[in-house]
Amino acid sequence: MVLWESAAGERASRPDGDLTARIENFRSEYGEQTLGIGTTSPRLSWMIQADDPEWEFDRYEITLSREDGTAESVIVASGEQVLVPWPFAPLRSRERVSLRVRVGSDDRWTLPSSSLEVETGLLEPTDWSADFVSPISLGGLDGGAPIVYRELDVAEKPVRARLYVTALGLYEFAINGRRVGHDVLTPGWTAYQHRLRYQTYDVTELVTQGTLTLSAVLGNGWYRGQLVWPGNRSSYGDRLALLAQLELTFADGTRRVVDTDAGWRACTSGILFDDLYDGQTTDLRIENDSERRQSEPVEVLAPYGGTLVARTGPPVRVTETLPAARIITTPGGSLVVDFGQNLVGWVRLRVRGATAGERVTIRHAEVLEHGELGTRPLRSAKATCEYILSGAPEEVLQPTFTFNGFRYAEVVGVPDLRVEDVEALVIGSALERTGWFESSDPDLNRLHENVVWSMRGNFLDLPTDCPQRDERLGWTGDIQVFAPTASFLFDTSGFLAGWLRDLAAEQKPDGGVPYVIPDVLRDPDPGAAGWSDAATLVPESLYRAHADRGMLSAQYSSMRAWVDKMVTLAGDDNLWNTGFQFGDWLDPTAPPEDAAAAQADKYVVATAYYIRSVRAVRDAAKVLGFAGDVVRYDDIAIRAEEAFNREYVTDDGRVRSDCQTVYALVLCWDLLDSEPKRSGAARRLTELVIEADYRVNTGFVGTPLILDALTIAGRIDLACAMLLQRECPSWLYAVSMGATTIWERWDSMLPDGTINPGSMTSFNHYAYGAVADWMHRVLGGLSMAEPGYRRVTIRPSFVSEGTPVTAARVRHRSPYGDIECNWQIVDDVVRLSVSVPYGVTADIWLPGDTKPSTVRSGAHRFEAPLAN
Repeated sequence: MVLWESAAGERASRPDGDLTARIENFRSEYGEQTLGIGTTSPRLSWMIQADDPEWEFDRYEITLSREDGTAESVIVASGEQVLVPWPFAPLRSRERVSLRVRVGSDDRWTLPSSSLEVETGLLEPTDWSADFVSPISLGGLDGGAPIVYRELDVAEKPVRARLYVTALGLYEFAINGRRVGHDVLTPGWTAYQHRLRYQTYDVTELVTQGTLTLSAVLGNGWYRGQLVWPGNRSSYGDRLALLAQLELTFADGTRRVVDTDAGWRACTSGILFDDLYDGQTTDLRIENDSERRQSEPVEVLAPYGGTLVARTGPPVRVTETLPAARIITTPGGSLVVDFGQNLVGWVRLRVRGATAGERVTIRHAEVLEHGELGTRPLRSAKATCEYILSGAPEEVLQPTFTFNGFRYAEVVGVPDLRVEDVEALVIGSALERTGWFESSDPDLNRLHENVVWSMRGNFLDLPTDCPQRDERLGWTGDIQVFAPTASFLFDTSGFLAGWLRDLAAEQKPDGGVPYVIPDVLRDPDPGAAGWSDAATLVPESLYRAHADRGMLSAQYSSMRAWVDKMVTLAGDDNLWNTGFQFGDWLDPTAPPEDAAAAQADKYVVATAYYIRSVRAVRDAAKVLGFAGDVVRYDDIAIRAEEAFNREYVTDDGRVRSDCQTVYALVLCWDLLDSEPKRSGAARRLTELVIEADYRVNTGFVGTPLILDALTIAGRIDLACAMLLQRECPSWLYAVSMGATTIWERWDSMLPDGTINPGSMTSFNHYAYGAVADWMHRVLGGLSMAEPGYRRVTIRPSFVSEGTPVTAARVRHRSPYGDIECNWQIVDDVVRLSVSVPYGVTADIWLPGDTKPSTVRSGAHRFEAPLAN
């Protein structure tokens, strides 16, 4: 017999063979943390494993247990399981509760889930008693990384110890010399003048009875280091400072709070210099805690003017360690370590038998040119770490307050360098992987891996353009085009939700959206198509991926404000045809020093994005129930579409500037107002692609759409031919040149192995990797039909001739569980296997089908002749 639970808690039974179900992955909010959450009412989600695909639960019960032994349960009549509302009274600051969930139908229940422990952080400004403290004279702009510290006596070991901590700058905190947590580059980069993240750590094991030393090394980071251009320092302030609050709870229930205050002191550390662009210099002869005899008091700074917030996304951490692949002696005699993969992070080097005072220098680069380290693309960034050795028998060298984008590292000062002594620590936001793709074509598989590696390297606390040169900024255009791909490959729900809050905070009073978030360019009147549209299109992508209505609601005023500014810019003629535009940035015809010199008319692009964003706000208004806004923005969209067709499109579907990108825009976004125009545009796009011999002629705007446009035009064969083209410009050209990440330019490296002469040339730039979205949906065959993957379409695109792709497998971990589509062609027969989790409905299309077969959870197999 299979035991079940009734709603009253009584044992009930069902005969063997009836449904068994279990609950898995019970989580709160975005699932990345349960300690120090920043909301009083966290939403809850879970996955279900059920044997019977036809069974449906119609209620769930959530039980909350408190530390005082009390408990309560709430039964909700609902079949939802993703981001369900908090059913209890709001939590208080520091409150810790244990949760369990079970689901049921017909008055019978599954067994409860495993317990989910949730603890809130400091939710109100009054919860903070600590002050920001800063060294008075130590740690100036060129004075190295200071330490702030204090000592205290603890009479007995606490039963609980929580550290709430943040900094103006970067920090690494220690208790009795032992580092707190595994996060790096904390507190990360937010719009510091508006929002500053704090971290919560359980330090119970580190707090012992007796004398306790609290210390933190402070680095420049984004707060005070170089940003944007050489020599630009102190974008936010010129004083590094620490805010820390250690709260101890003892067995008798008493509490003790230890704050940063005027009683702390400051001293120097062994980090003599640190900068995100230029690197770090460390003197290993100086122990971080040994210079207190030369210490000085700290100064209490004025209260912080922004809001202290808990993080929503995952922390930045070391996510992988890669061994060195080989050591090269260059033509100039340098020793260069090749890690075999372009990555973001640190070099860790073990040195033995050195003499005190000897120096080791490590320089980083993404590529080699003429056999030497190719540093020109770094521009002014030195990307160099230097170590002064202590003379210990063995020393481990790695930085703290910098990071580099590199595949190659030149090592100077270690003549007996051995490959086993060098490894790369990959760092980035610790996102959960949720998407996979592989096919029968090894080059396509390498292309997909390149997309993944570029995302890993550039999703470092925020979505940056590149990780190596003197830039590394949160460009809005890059993430706007890449968001659908990103949300498939990794769980970006909390990561991007937090970034969007910074976008809203940085938005101008008139709705203008800066080109980078956080905004360090500080243009007084920003607004450009494709870039500022991140305000509307990134929330739309996130909502589609996660069905997160709360995020959409939180961003709606920002979305609407940007569109209302566009309405003003478009004026009475409903055309956005004035002002600065990035256009189809970096299309392959753009000269090396003019990335905006594209084939696509910039105002065709601008007005197309205007219509696209207006529709996005209209659709968000539908989801949120704002009926008046639905009518208003629908009317604006209709008038803009009419103006677009009147101004930019001929009766036979020719679009002004007549290039791949403009046709991709009008076809993918359904901008044309008649069938003759649509068929004419499709025909013209086909001609252009064939004339280009299937080479890509699009930039940042057109590239994410070009293969979908060909698919819409009924030429999946041309889309596959373009994807598989290996001549430049194409996606596989870079693969053929040995790329392990996505390049910024189609020809970042020229066929002769030299670097593109432009001053803006990166080898790790994810924008063109947006093609992976098409690979997942169309070639692989797994696409979303309803937000959150509640319903999916399984419809692989089979090209019977002219392509070596005879098999593909795509898998996505949706909010409901793993969805997988695996197909292969054997003897002109398509064999398709599909896996669907509980809660998801899948529509399956096979060659020759006029309507789909619909399946629910479970494993399903299909076969059909390959249609010609």
